[in-house]
Amino acid sequence: MGQNLQTPRSGARLRPVDLARAHGLSTQAVRNYEEAGILPAAARTPHGYRTYTPLHAAALRAFLVLVPAHGHRTATAIMCAVNRGESDEAFRLIDESHAQLLDDRRTLQAVERALCDLDPAAAPTPSARPAPVTAPAPLPADGPGGAFIGSLAQALGIRPATLRTWERAGLVRPRRDPLTGYRVYDEADVRDAGLTRQLRRGGYLLEQIAPLIAQVREAGGLEPLEGALCGWRARLSGRGRAMLAGAAELDAYHRQLASS
Repeated sequence: MGQNLQTPRSGARLRPVDLARAHGLSTQAVRNYEEAGILPAAARTPHGYRTYTPLHAAALRAFLVLVPAHGHRTATAIMCAVNRGESDEAFRLIDESHAQLLDDRRTLQAVERALCDLDPAAAPTPSARPAPVTAPAPLPADGPGGAFIGSLAQALGIRPATLRTWERAGLVRPRRDPLTGYRVYDEADVRDAGLTRQLRRGGYLLEQIAPLIAQVREAGGLEPLEGALCGWRARLSGRGRAMLAGAAELDAYHRQLASS
């Protein structure tokens, strides 16, 4: 990646439509990729028509494989850095993307551990997939429809002030008793508070926990979330495989670029 690319040496001449058809793209998309710096600058015929080479085809293949691995924006930045000869910047972008994938895996593992902690009987065995998880047993109701802050805090082993902090962060959403004004935590609030406690014990910040709680709510509880976690795990694995494929194509393009 250490060479600054200007105009590639001519090999086999390819038209925009040749590159486009090979990948189910429009010729305008190919031209847009060149203008964005994803492809090297094309040579022009005396009549002003673009002519591409196998080097451009390799660049296009690399970019299209990098997109599912790193996302469109990062893949674009990687290819632009490569074409400018800025190796360190390209490597930094790739490293950041790998670090994000690792962080996402750790977050998924933390959620799975937290769910098992909420229901120890659901802890997975080494040779089995995670068992279905269920919400903890509801607390005895202090008032109509739920528990008051003191009872929930005591059950979780935390202070009432902590629950109020979690409420301000949107992690629990108790309603107010219309007669007393007391906070009333229903079964969903107990579930969310329990999950928050487990994730906090795992070292996660409130702003990191908030989107996970939102996923639980969107799934409709812990048990439906199991399917979402399986999908999440599959997407992470898919990104990992795509990163391997992207690295191979990028390396092939780099080799062609260095010898052009």
